[in-house]
Amino acid sequence: MPAIGPQDNIDDEGAPPHVYRDDDTASVLSHTSATSDTVLVNGSDASDASDEEYYTPQEPYYVKKYIPPRLQRAWKATKIWVKGPQPPRPWKIRPFFPSIQYAPIQFLHNYFPKRKHKVLLLIFFYICWLLSFGLVLHRSAFAADIPGYGSPVRITCTDRFWNDGNGCGLNGDLCRPFENATMSFRCPANCKRVQLLNPHAVGDQNINYQPLVVGGPTDEAETLENTFYRSDSFICGAAIHAGFINDQSGGCGVVSLVGERSNFPSVNKNYIKSIGFDSYFPKSFAFLPGTASKCRDLRWPLLAVSLTFTILLSLFTTSPAVFFPSIFLGIFFHVALASDPPNLTDYYAIVSIALGRFLPASFCMFAVYKYCVRRQLHGLHAQVEKTILWLGGCWIGALNNYTFDKIPIERLTPHDIKTQPGAIPALIIIVLSLFFIALGQAWAIRIEGRLPKYLAVYGIFVAVLLSLVAVPKMNVRIHHYILGLLLVPGTAMQNRPSLLFQGILIGLFINGIARWGFDSILQTPGELRGDAPLGSLLPLILNPIIHNNFGLSLKPNITFEWAHEYPRRYDGMSVLVNDVERFRGYEDRKQNSFTWIRHDEDLPGYFRFAFMEGSGRGDYTKAGTWGVDGGWTEMESGPS
Repeated sequence: MPAIGPQDNIDDEGAPPHVYRDDDTASVLSHTSATSDTVLVNGSDASDASDEEYYTPQEPYYVKKYIPPRLQRAWKATKIWVKGPQPPRPWKIRPFFPSIQYAPIQFLHNYFPKRKHKVLLLIFFYICWLLSFGLVLHRSAFAADIPGYGSPVRITCTDRFWNDGNGCGLNGDLCRPFENATMSFRCPANCKRVQLLNPHAVGDQNINYQPLVVGGPTDEAETLENTFYRSDSFICGAAIHAGFINDQSGGCGVVSLVGERSNFPSVNKNYIKSIGFDSYFPKSFAFLPGTASKCRDLRWPLLAVSLTFTILLSLFTTSPAVFFPSIFLGIFFHVALASDPPNLTDYYAIVSIALGRFLPASFCMFAVYKYCVRRQLHGLHAQVEKTILWLGGCWIGALNNYTFDKIPIERLTPHDIKTQPGAIPALIIIVLSLFFIALGQAWAIRIEGRLPKYLAVYGIFVAVLLSLVAVPKMNVRIHHYILGLLLVPGTAMQNRPSLLFQGILIGLFINGIARWGFDSILQTPGELRGDAPLGSLLPLILNPIIHNNFGLSLKPNITFEWAHEYPRRYDGMSVLVNDVERFRGYEDRKQNSFTWIRHDEDLPGYFRFAFMEGSGRGDYTKAGTWGVDGGWTEMESGPS
């Protein structure tokens, strides 16, 4: 029965079998040497031989005098075990159902017997692949005009009309216009899964690890005419929530700015639960009915094209030198241009970035091919198993945004692991899985007699990582491509688990480079933080003075005061009202108070404060609430 195992050498008839050090019956002396020793001992001169001829006393090393004999014996036994069986036994895959797996190769030999025929067929195959992929990609990347609104603007899944904090300036003037404006847009596919990775304040709520969609339908019929969203919502996420476009294929349409709206509802629709906001916001948007265009993100048809050609190539190719470069090139550009392109609105810029990243990635893959892939795929004729395990694993890794991204660990940082739901159990499962996989691979490498070299190589890797961890004011971040490069040497053998693991690791490398590029393994805390809180000093605000003016013609107002002297480094104060900056005062202007006149007596107001450092700002406090009843709810501790 076909099986996988170390390669067995068939001895000549009558020859003594190999003796392996790991075998229970192994003897230090071979059959031949035992016979000659017998002759020597029974010889006439045996009694005259002195002991010195056979036993040469050795002086122990100076250090060994201080090492217990039991420890020395254990160390010697460990070294012998690590070296593995002698002679080594390289792994070799014996195909299941060989007649079926050899069929594609036999077909080529029968109908294209000469080498030049195979070369011409391969060139024709490449041309068909390029034309099929290029035509579908062009139709997917460039959409027709929307009548009356022109060519749609490509936007990303995270594009919004409003910036966080005071990014839109005082009264939001940097984000105008607020209304009476339209924009034709085009959303990519798969935006539903995009969520916040850092806390985002919506009134007195801190939202995280969910899509940023504030608002939704305001009537029971959930009509598009009565569906509004706050302008800091993800445009594409809101379009999916409203049912305006489809998540699987994206879509085009026209969005209209409708100015100030209030009482944004929280609605669970189309697998997105929107966020509610019970006050007003100066800028909102809606989608114009009847403008949804049939433009589609054809990443799934493109995946069908790429899968078809890579599977055919894998089944009908036995040469690693043809198989690996072709698969790498095809999957790399599929990821970079179709399945997970960079977040850019200009598609020509996406093509430029893909070409720029391809060349250095190719050099990395040449080294991987020379030392890992060629050793594994050389002489492998299990075409179906190679296609399922190696190529299938490579696609799983390359489509990381659909496979491993579902694991609830967005970033391997202490903050994310503590705060993201499900991150700790997922991390435990991942660590245990990697541990047992590493044990299995180490055992397989030992059988081939290469474990000492691998221990030395990975010892160097660990030493380098530890030295990087010791670099002050920098953080080590293991990106997709680094993980693939670090672990792929441990798969350089021909067995079925290694086929699968090597494919996955190379796929992760492709996805990491094609999507994100060669990000540094050392990053500053600011790069890792992104738009998360800075950890800066928070203002201490005195209890506000409230004039509700119930029953009077005067409008209600509230006044906040703070200390005259600002802490070191800071020289001003920023105040957000309902997440819009309404005040920015500086020390040299003697501005140490802020009065706000209530905009709508039937709606609450949410106030947040942050120190200014020139034009920059620190963290905002959590929101304090001026309720409809005129009462004040103190802000909780910590940043928002």
